[in-house]
This record gives sequence, structure tokens and C-alpha cells, in this order.
Amino acid sequence: MNRLGMDPRPTDSAFSFLSKGWRDVRDSADADLQLMRARANSFKNRADRELENFINSAASVSGTTSNGHTSSFLAVPASASIAELDFVKRISPKLSEFKKAYSSPDFSKKVLEIWSPNSKIGIDLSAIRTALVSSEAEANQRILDMDWKERRRLMWKMAEKEEEEWELFRRLKTGFREFEKKREAGEILESLKNSEFLEKVKLSLNSFRVDSSHTKEVPPLDASELLAYLVKQSVPLFDQLGLKRDIYEKIVDVLCSKRKDHLMSQSFSVEDLEKHGTNDELDYRIASVLQSTGHRCEENILDRNVQTDKKRHFAIITTASLPWMTGTAVNPLFRAVYLAKASKQNVTLMVPWLCQSDQELVYPNSLTFGSPEEQESYIRNWLEERVGFKANFKISFYPGKFSKARRSIIPVGDTTQFISTNEADIAILEEPEHLNWYHHGKRWTDKFNHVVGVVHTNYLEYVRREKNGYLRAFGVKHVNNLVARAYCHKVLRLSGATQDLPKSVICNIHGVNPKFLKVGDKISAERELGQTSFSKGAYFLGKMVWAKGYKELLDIFTKHKNDLDGFKLDVYGNGEDANEVQSASRKLDLNLNFLKGRDHADDSLHRYKVFINPSVSDVLCTATAEALAMGKFVVCAEHPSNEFFRSFPNCLTYKTTEEFVEKVREAISNDPKSLTSEQRYSLSWEAATQRFMEYSELDKVLMNDDNNDEEMSKAIRRSHGATRNMKKSVSLPNLSEAIDGGLAFAHFVLTGSEVFRLSTGAIPGSKNYDMQHSKDLNILPPQVQNPTYGW
Repeated sequence: MNRLGMDPRPTDSAFSFLSKGWRDVRDSADADLQLMRARANSFKNRADRELENFINSAASVSGTTSNGHTSSFLAVPASASIAELDFVKRISPKLSEFKKAYSSPDFSKKVLEIWSPNSKIGIDLSAIRTALVSSEAEANQRILDMDWKERRRLMWKMAEKEEEEWELFRRLKTGFREFEKKREAGEILESLKNSEFLEKVKLSLNSFRVDSSHTKEVPPLDASELLAYLVKQSVPLFDQLGLKRDIYEKIVDVLCSKRKDHLMSQSFSVEDLEKHGTNDELDYRIASVLQSTGHRCEENILDRNVQTDKKRHFAIITTASLPWMTGTAVNPLFRAVYLAKASKQNVTLMVPWLCQSDQELVYPNSLTFGSPEEQESYIRNWLEERVGFKANFKISFYPGKFSKARRSIIPVGDTTQFISTNEADIAILEEPEHLNWYHHGKRWTDKFNHVVGVVHTNYLEYVRREKNGYLRAFGVKHVNNLVARAYCHKVLRLSGATQDLPKSVICNIHGVNPKFLKVGDKISAERELGQTSFSKGAYFLGKMVWAKGYKELLDIFTKHKNDLDGFKLDVYGNGEDANEVQSASRKLDLNLNFLKGRDHADDSLHRYKVFINPSVSDVLCTATAEALAMGKFVVCAEHPSNEFFRSFPNCLTYKTTEEFVEKVREAISNDPKSLTSEQRYSLSWEAATQRFMEYSELDKVLMNDDNNDEEMSKAIRRSHGATRNMKKSVSLPNLSEAIDGGLAFAHFVLTGSEVFRLSTGAIPGSKNYDMQHSKDLNILPPQVQNPTYGW
């Protein structure tokens, strides 16, 4: 009933009638008893007042008769008191006895016992009133002397007299009940009339109507259309084979060209075909044929396991963790903070746990942790110092191992098993290709309602720099395509520098640490006061490995050694290639000053005026964004990874090494401009989180937006005219999903083979975690678990 928009009312009419009738009888009996007590008290008080009035009147009357003589009955001296009157003396004993009799509590108690409702019939109030008003001692005594049989007979007689009074009352009560039922029925009808229920029923009935004239106009599919649709649904397979999109789109156009004349004859204009293309028309043809046969299918519900009355849960899984100062450790951490800050969803950040031996290889300054709790405390302290508030999100760990060959942390075992089913709602895979290269476990899209991948690294660029790099890059490219398609619903690429993955869009969803924006505000305020803000020249900061721009840096300084004479660059960084980089710089006699790596927020870096970043392997350089937030000049290559920063006036890009020299001189000789409020906001994590929600389509997921298909069908109907009112069917055979599932199954089978894993560079024994992980994380030993992957 509540779903129809009506007020909540009792549904069990029988129960409600009996309970209401019983309450009426009980309330009536209580009211009768209260009335009896009130009448008894009223009678007693009235008798007292009458007696007092009588006595006072006797004392105040002068006793003079009409003939002027004094009456002997009332003649009293003026000074005599009331107690000295002969009349009062004579009646005082009787009055005392009478008053004592009717004022006794036992009298009222006995009367009430006589008239207590031993039966469930009404009480004759007139009889009670007569009995109470009678002040004769004989009547009172007779009532007190009655036995229970006489009282019972008297009550039955009074009940017969009262029956006539109750009959009128019952008629009134029946009338009220009938009126109430009629009113409730009227309200029900009125609410039904005004609710959406009837509208939905009408729409449902209308949907059953079949327009015979329209169905007759829908011709069956011919062979060329079936073949064209098969080609279109096989796009994932063609992508894996490396075929370009233009090739199979042309194939579809050729196969459907025979139908164009026929489509235009059915109210399609040339403009419609040019606007929507052959692919859209093919979809519409399939939908028309399916619906003409009466085939229907319910829509897929995205949040199939989530109750809408509960908060959604985000699980952010990343491939690195502090104190390793890398992008995949810092950026997912801030993403968790600002997603949790909105208080609209619960957030869990999952980071890899390394055993003691691997920690010594990865974490700087020989920093290690004895337990996950120690590392979590370190992460939270570091974070609170930079954001200035306590973030309300959960940190959990999964087993990982450090690969020296890949210089990265690889998950071991099935990472999905470390996320409870209750929290498996929305997954954010930071570096989905990296997380799933050797993933052997449950499919992410099977366990989670929505899976978003965030691509951080241009792995193809790194692989090409290795031995046989282009051949290996070819294999890595197709593996990345496979895992992204099989395990993600949506993929976000930070810039165009990354590989073009399936289901992907380009958007910068990273912000900068609020501390850098505060530094920029401070410097801007100093400049307004006329103070010198920058006392140092140029610097470069990055992990000291060749792929992070050090090769490009040394090449530029070697080529333009004379042009850059007198220009000194401070280089901050630690890394595996530090000795080789520094040794090469010394041999070339370059004006580079190498210093130990430090946090970009360190006070010693605030006064530099220019940040140099020659790297072309980055996807989106976090250090570049931080330097711009601090109000510095940035000199960087004109590259897709820097596309987001080109709108900032302090970002100076170059195409050639000669332009690099010009931009450096321009930055040294000028002062950077202060950031506007819009530019400042675009660099913040608030803006980055907003972009993330929009481009990942999570804003629609959180709002349970299930109307996308309906809106699309409306647009198609508007573009094709009122005569083509058939909406696009959701029953279309989706070969894309079947192919994705097949790719996921093939990947699962291959990663289950230890031979295949080792041949592709996996860490030996990484199919499952070891006993040390079991002890550190307090989880079941690997030989005890028996996961079910649900294939």
C-alpha cells in the first residue's frame, strides 16, 4: 500500500475491530466507575453543606413572628452559641451517627463492590444515581445486607432497562464505523487515482499491443546483415589480433551498403544515414527484428549485489606503498583520502606487503617494518602531515614480491580473496595491467559490480629500451589489451602517452598535495609585497633510472654544452642507475650537480625558480604539477604526457633541443605569473576527484542511473521521426561480453601453468604467497586455502 503513495492504515480489519471494541468497553467501564465515585463524593459534600446551612440559618434567624412576639422555638439570647441551642442539642447525636455512617470509607467501598462490573454488560447510571442520592438509612442498609444472588438479580433488571440506552449507542458506533470505512475506501481510490501505479499499468498494457502494420513492415535479416553484425561484435578479437579499427568498419560498411537504399525507402533520409552511420542503423535493424518477434529481455542491473539503502564501498588496489616515493604509492593514497572525505562511500586502500628481505631492496634509507600495523601507522602520519586532517578510510595489505628484473612489486596469489564479499562493490585498479599480468584467481568483474582501471605507466616505452625491446613490446601490448578488456569495465588513461587500451578514455585524474598549493600561495603573497621569492636557479627531481628522463637530460646538455655555459642544474634523485648516470655526467664534463633524493615538499626546494623535466617516458609527471602549484616555471618537452599542463602560462614546452635552450633562458630572465583561482583549483585533488567520478562514470553508478539506454532510444526516435517509434532492444546478442569472458578464461588457464609464468618473466613461486606472508599478514597458510574461482 505504501508503494502506491497512500497513508499507512491497518490491514487486518477483524483484529482492529475486536481490539477497538474491547478498548471501548474497557474505557466505558472505567468512566462509569469514575462517575460513581464522583457522584458519591458529590452527595457527601452536598449533605455536609446542607447541614451547615441549616445550622447557620437556625442561629441567624431572630425568631420574631408576625405579631411581634418572640417564638419560643427560635428564641435565643444574642450571646448564646449554636451548640447551646436546644434544637441542636437534640439532633446532634443523630447527626453525628448519620455523618459517621455515610462518611465512612467502608460505605463507599461496599457500594462500589456492589456495582462493580462483574459482567460485561453496561451499568445503569440512573439506578446508581438514585441509590446514591437516597439518604435514607434503611435503603443503605438494605443494599449492604444484600447477598450476591440478590445483587445479581438486581443487576440483570438494571441491564434490561439499560439495554434500550445501549441500543442507541451501538447504532451510533456502527454508523461511525461504516462512515470510517467509506472514507478509507474513498481515500484509497483517490490515492490510486493520483499515484503512478495506474500509469504504469496503462503503459504495461499498451506494451502488449502489437502494431500489426508495423511488424509486417520489418523484413527478416539477410546474410550480409548477419555477417556484418558478426564482424561488429568480433571487435575485441580483432583488437587482440592487431587489426586497425578502420579495417573492420569498412567491412561493415561494404556488407551493409546493399541495404542503404532499402533503409532510405523506410523514412530514413540521407542526412540520418550520414549522421548516425551504418553501424547505428545495423543496431536498429537487429533491434527491430528482435522486437517484431516479441523477444524481450530485462536490463542488466549494474549494482546487482548492492543494497541501495547502504553506503557504497570503494576498494582501491595499487602496486606500491609508502615509504617508496613513487607515483603509484602517493597518488592512490590521496585518491582514497578525497574519496573518503565526501562521506558518501566507504573506502579501503589495498597496498602490497613485502617481507623483510624485499623491504630492504625497495624502501629508502634502510627503513623497514616488522608488521603491517607499523607500516600503516607510518602511512597515516605521513599523510596527516600533508593534508592537515585525519582521513577516514581503511588500509589493508595483500602479499607482494619485488621483481628486480622489472623493478616493481608484483602481486602474488589471488588478490581478490583479500577483499570480503560484503565490500566487493566498486574496485579501482591502479595500474590494471600491472596487477593482472600474472593474476591467477577470480575475475575482478565477476566479484565487483564496477571495475575502473587507472593507467599510470607507459610500459611499452620502458620495454622498448631493453634488449629486443620492440619484439617484447609487441607481446606486452597485447597482454595489456587482454587484461584490461577482461578485468575492467572502464579504463582511465592519465594522458595520451599511454597505450590505447580497450574501454579507455584520457583524463588527468591526479591532483597535487595541498602543501604545494600553500607554498604557492605564500610565494604569491611575498611577491605582492615586493619581496624576493626565488633565490635559486633550476633543478631536476626524479628517480635516478635512465628511463625517467636522465638519458634525454644528458643528451641535451652534451649537445648544447657551449650554449648552456654558465648554466648549472641541481639534480635530486636516488635509484638503481645512480652510479651510471653520475659516472656518464663526469665523463662528459657536464655542469650537473647531483644531490641525494628528497621529498619535493622539502623546504630546501621551495626557492628554486625553474623546474626542468626532459622526460618523455612519463605518463603524467607528478613533479611537474607540484612545481606549477608552487608557482615555478616548468620547462618540459612538447609531449602527450604534458598536454594537461600546456594551458598554464608558467609551463614552457619545447619541440627541439634548440628550443629547450631558448625556453631555459626565457625562464631564467623572467618571473613566473601567479596562479589564478581556476588554475589553482584545477591542480587540486578536489578537482581531480570530480574528474575521476565523471570520466569513470561512477557518478552515474552511485546515482543508480539506469536510464542511459532509455535516453539513447529517445534520441534515436527523435532523429528517425515519429513513425520509427521502436526503441533499441537490450536483447541484442552481445558477443563482446562473451569474448571478454573467453579472454579472461584463457588468461586464467595460462597463468595457472608455472612453465608459462616463468617463461614470461614471473617471479618463481609467485602463483601463491609463502609462509612468511602467512605469518606477517596472519592469514591461512597457502596449502590450507582452497579458493573457488567460479569459472
